[in-house]
Amino acid sequence: MSGAAALLGVAALVMSAVPAGAATGDGTAPPVPGEVVPGQRTATPALVDGIRERAPAAGSAADAARAYLAAERDRYRIADPVRDLEPAGTVRADGGRETVRLRQEHRGVPVLGGQYVVRMEKGDDGRRVVTGTSGKYFTGLRTDTAAEVDDMLAVERAVDAVRADLDAEDFTAFAGADEDGTPLTGTSHGLVVLPAGAGLLTRHVTVRGASLAGGEPVLREVYIDAHAGYPVLQYSGIKTFGAPRTAAAGKAAGRAARSADPVGSGVTLDGRSVELPVGQDEVQGTYVLRDRTRIQNDYGDFLGTWDARGLGVTDVAGVWPPELPLFSSPTPAFGSGATEAGAVDAHWAAGRVYDYFRDRHGRDSLDGRGMSVHSLVGVTDGGQPYVNAFWDGEKTVYGTGDSTYLPLSAGLDVVGHEMTHGVIDHSADLVYAGQSGALNEGIADYFGNAVETDVYGVPMDDPAAGLLGERLCRTGPADACAFRDLNDGRTTATSFLGVGFGTDNGGVHLNSTIFSGALWDIREDLGAERADRVVYRAVTEYLTPLDGFTQGRDAVIAAAKDLGVSGQDLTAVQRAFNAHGIVPNWELALGVDSDTLLERVNTADTRLGAGGDWWTAATSDEDGTEPYSVWAGRNDGTGRLKLMSPNDGRYHVNPATDGKTVVWQAHGSNGIDILARPLAGGPVKVLAHHRSVGRALDVDGDVVAYAYNNHGGRAAVAHLSLKDPANKVSRGGGTYRRATWPSVSDGKLVYQDTRRVAHVYESSTRVVDIATGEESVVQTATPGTSLGPTAVAGGRVYWLLDEIDGNGTTTLRSAGLDGSNVTDLSAETGPQALNVSHVTASEGAVTMVARKPDTVLRNEALSKLWQFSPDGDRRDRVSCNRGEQLSAAAAPGTRVVWLDATTGTGEVVTRARPSGRCG
Repeated sequence: MSGAAALLGVAALVMSAVPAGAATGDGTAPPVPGEVVPGQRTATPALVDGIRERAPAAGSAADAARAYLAAERDRYRIADPVRDLEPAGTVRADGGRETVRLRQEHRGVPVLGGQYVVRMEKGDDGRRVVTGTSGKYFTGLRTDTAAEVDDMLAVERAVDAVRADLDAEDFTAFAGADEDGTPLTGTSHGLVVLPAGAGLLTRHVTVRGASLAGGEPVLREVYIDAHAGYPVLQYSGIKTFGAPRTAAAGKAAGRAARSADPVGSGVTLDGRSVELPVGQDEVQGTYVLRDRTRIQNDYGDFLGTWDARGLGVTDVAGVWPPELPLFSSPTPAFGSGATEAGAVDAHWAAGRVYDYFRDRHGRDSLDGRGMSVHSLVGVTDGGQPYVNAFWDGEKTVYGTGDSTYLPLSAGLDVVGHEMTHGVIDHSADLVYAGQSGALNEGIADYFGNAVETDVYGVPMDDPAAGLLGERLCRTGPADACAFRDLNDGRTTATSFLGVGFGTDNGGVHLNSTIFSGALWDIREDLGAERADRVVYRAVTEYLTPLDGFTQGRDAVIAAAKDLGVSGQDLTAVQRAFNAHGIVPNWELALGVDSDTLLERVNTADTRLGAGGDWWTAATSDEDGTEPYSVWAGRNDGTGRLKLMSPNDGRYHVNPATDGKTVVWQAHGSNGIDILARPLAGGPVKVLAHHRSVGRALDVDGDVVAYAYNNHGGRAAVAHLSLKDPANKVSRGGGTYRRATWPSVSDGKLVYQDTRRVAHVYESSTRVVDIATGEESVVQTATPGTSLGPTAVAGGRVYWLLDEIDGNGTTTLRSAGLDGSNVTDLSAETGPQALNVSHVTASEGAVTMVARKPDTVLRNEALSKLWQFSPDGDRRDRVSCNRGEQLSAAAAPGTRVVWLDATTGTGEVVTRARPSGRCG
C-alpha cells in the first residue's frame, strides 16, 4: 500500500501519557491531573484529556479554539492556528458544551484527514473553558503546493487507474466490451495534501461509472500525485451494509406542516400494520411517502422514500436520477406494491432511526441541523436482484433482495446502519478505508443494532441481539441471513485480516466486528442508554477522519470518563477492548509462515518480479513521501538490496527480472517510459515511451514484452530487443484488434488476441517465435469466453479463461507450445473451482493467485496462492498466512515471491516450497 494508504491502514500507536499543562486564569474550576497521548509522526498530541484551561476571549467558538491552541503553542506545536486551521463546524450541547472541529490546511491546501477537535464548556463566570482536545494535526508537512499536473491530466490518469484496477480485480470485466472500454468519468476536486511524511501534493478526483463485470457501481476517490501524475491512493466512496439554519423559524414551519400533512398507513414485509406520515401531491391528488412531521425548518427538508424500481445501482450511486418520483398511492393506505418494494419498511424505519438520534442524543437528523433523509427503494443490479444497501454521502439506497433475502430495507438494523454512516460523515468523517473505514463500519453496525434492539425490545442477552440483518430471511432461520454478528468474539490477534485497498476498501467489513464487538460488550456491561451515550460522544466529540482501532479505544474511554463512568464500570470498558485485542502495539503480534525479504512496502498498484536468484519490487521511503523506486534483492535474503531506478521524481513501478536484467515502468507527467538496467550494474536504458501502459511486463534474456494502450485507448502488446529497442514489434491496438497479457520465455512470446472475424470477435491464445516472427494459435476460445493473464515456462503455456457464466470461477489452463496436451489445472467447475486472477510459472511449478468463490467475507475468501506441478498432479497452498496474498512471482523450482498483507502493511515475502494444506 502507498504511504498515504498506510496512514489509513494502521492506527497510530499509543504511547505513555505525560502530564498536561496546568489550568490557567481565575474563575475556572480547580485543575485536575491531565493526560496527553502523543501523536504518531507529529509533535501535536493525539489526545489531551482531563484538563480545565481558560480559552482566550473571542466572539465565536472556532476563534476561541484557535486562540487557545495558539496560546498553548508549546504543547500543541501548531505554529499558526488561524492560518492553518479552517473551522469545520461547532456542535453545541446541554450545559454550555461546545465541540469545535478544525480542518488542517498546508499553505492553503486541505490535508486529507488533518483535523483537530477542541472541546469547551462555559465556566461559572460564563467564559469558555477548554476541557480537552484530540485529533491529527501533521506538523511534519513540508511539501510545496505548486502542481505540475493539471485537472485534465489528473482526471485522465485517475480514470486509467480505476479501469486498470477493475481489470486487475476481474479480467472478465471487459469481455465483450466495445473498443472504448468501460464508461468511466472523472471530476476533479482540486489539490489535497496526503499526510505521509513531508506530505504528498495530489489532485483529488472522483471517478464514477460502472464495472462491466456485473454492472457494479463505481464511485472511487482517487488521489493523483500532482507532480508525476501517478495514482498514489484510491478507495471506494460507496458505504455498503450518504447551511446554518434558524431554529425558531424551522419549528414554526414544522408545526404548519404537521397540521397539514395526513397520516397514512402500510404493511411491513413481516406483516405488521404501521402508521406512516405522508404528504399529498396537490397536482396529482395522490399521497406520497414524505414526512415533514419530524424535520421542521424553513428549507423544505423532509424524510422521503423514493421509487427507484427499474433503476440499477449504477443509475443512483453518487448521482440523483432525473425525474425520480416519491413513492405514491391513490389513498393514504399504501398497498402491496409499496410493501413488496420495501418502501413501507424504509419509510417507517427511517422515522424510527431519526427518532432514536433525536430522543437519545438530541440530534436533529443526520447532520445535526435538520437535513433531509432520502431513501431509495427497489434498486436492481442491472435488472437482476440486488442484495445490498449503501449510503453514498447523500442518500440511502436499498436493493430488491432475491429469493432468499427480503428487500434490504426490511432490516431496521440495516436502515440504522446506513443512516449512521450519514451521522459519521457529518461528525467524525472517518475515511472509508483501512482501519478508519473499519471503525466507520463498526460504529454503523453498533448504532444499527442499538436502534433495532430498542424498538423491538430485544434483551441484550438474547443470542440474536448482536446479529445484523437477521430479519431479512424470506423463509430461513434468522441467523442464516445475518450479515454479521457483534458477538462473534473476533480479536486483533486471531481475526484481523490485512488486505490491500482493492479488497473491501482495505478490510472495512472484514475487520469491523473486532471494534464493534468491543462496543457491544460495553453495551451489555453498562446498559443500553449509558453505552449509547458514551459511543455517540466518542464519535461526535473525539474521533477524527484517520483514526484507527487504538484511537477509537482512547476516544471511547475518554468519552466514558466525561459521562461519569468510573470504578468497575470504567474497568469494564477497558476490559472490552482488551478482550478484543485492541491494545497498544497490537499490530506487532501478527505472525507469518514465510520469510520476509522487504518490510513495509508502502506502494500502491505495482507488481513484483522474480527470476534466477533475484526478486525485484517497487517501494517508497519509510514514511511514503518519496515517489517509488525499484529495488532488487536475492531470493534467499542474503546480501544487500540494489537500487535499480534513478531518483528523478517519477514513479518507478511494475518491475520484472530474469535474474540478469531488471525492466520496469517510469510514470511521469509527460507519459510513461519502459526502462531497463543490468543487475550487474550500468546505465539505465530507455526502451520505449507511451501515454498509457498496462501492468503486464516481462523480460527474458534479450527480449522484453509489455502491454500498452495506443492513443485511442485500444490495448496492444509489444516486444523488443534490449540491444536494439528501436525495432519494436507491436500487435493489437487497432480498431478491430486488441492484444493483452504478454509473457515471454526462451524466445517465445505468449499473449491473448481478440480480433474481428466475419462480423464477430474471436479470441485466441497465441505464441510467437521471436527469432522467426512465426505466430501460431495455441487455442481459440469459444464465443463468450474471456481470456486472461498468461505465463510461459519449460515449453508449456499457461493462461486463464472464463466462460462468462456468472459462476464466479475461472479456469487455469495449460498446453504445449504447439497446442498439444491441453490440461485444466484448475477447472472452472467442480468442488475445487476457484476465481483465479493471476498466474506465474517456472520450469518446476506454476503458481496462481486465486480466491474461493461465493464465500462469506473472511480469510478463506481472500486471494491466496496455490501451486501446481506442470503436469497438474500436485496442488498445494503456497502459504497458510492469514490475510491477502498478491502479486506472486515465480522463482526457480518451487520458490515463490509475493506481496503479503497479513500484518496490515505490505511485505515482500518468500517460501522455497509450498506449505501444503492449510487447516
